Amino acid sequence: MNQLYAAIVVGLVGVICIMDSRMLGRLSVERPLIGATMVGIVLGDVPTALAAGATLELMSIGLINVGAAMIPDMNMGSIVATAFVILTGAGPEAALTIAVPVAVLGQALGLAIRMVLAAFSHKTDALIDQGKFKQALHLHIIWGNVLYALMYFVPIFIAIYAGTDLVQQIVNSIPAWVTSGLTLAGNVLTALGMALLLNIMLTKSMTIFFLMGFFGAAFLGLNVTAMAVFAVLLALLLVGLKFRDSGSGQLAAQTSDDYDPLEDDD
Repeated sequence: MNQLYAAIVVGLVGVICIMDSRMLGRLSVERPLIGATMVGIVLGDVPTALAAGATLELMSIGLINVGAAMIPDMNMGSIVATAFVILTGAGPEAALTIAVPVAVLGQALGLAIRMVLAAFSHKTDALIDQGKFKQALHLHIIWGNVLYALMYFVPIFIAIYAGTDLVQQIVNSIPAWVTSGLTLAGNVLTALGMALLLNIMLTKSMTIFFLMGFFGAAFLGLNVTAMAVFAVLLALLLVGLKFRDSGSGQLAAQTSDDYDPLEDDD
């Protein structure tokens, strides 16, 4: 297959994936397994793509963006890795080796793009204050999404056309102080994102459940999956008890002497 054609079509797959949560309404296209499958479709090898995508999905299933925190972009990594596995004939296990440096590069690009978009937001506010609504709409809807599309298409195109060695060299050429700064910023943003999430969700009635999950993970050594399973079981138990009590109360009201089902509530 022509290398240029492969680079273009895989880059377009990346554009579709990055537009998922921004213009397509969150269709779950922006997942390693789905992105890898789309790459397999355009390159003509769906079984290999599914095998590589499943491996990368398992690797990234515990990576969650919380608030403004940035994690390695495994979606970009899976797209590039799956394409290389198909084009080179390597096994699905090779996808992990290829995906990690690309995902790290995607994380750095994502942080840079978000800094630019933050400036766009302030510019948009100023345009709205001036009554220039059309310019504000173009800046926010059009140019913001164009930047996101380029953030995916350009590195994916270069990686497929030039090879993963170039991507690895770019990652290695990033100064240590930049990498350390991005890591520190990511840690701070993770804490900030969790604080924002708790500020929205945590109430007096929910505090006990938060503490149960925290101490369960801290002292019982349970992982996130185990805590989620216990949380679902506890939620089902509490919902069952709640509706059982309300159901019995309704039954008692219906069997009372003065109860008339045809009587208006007024």
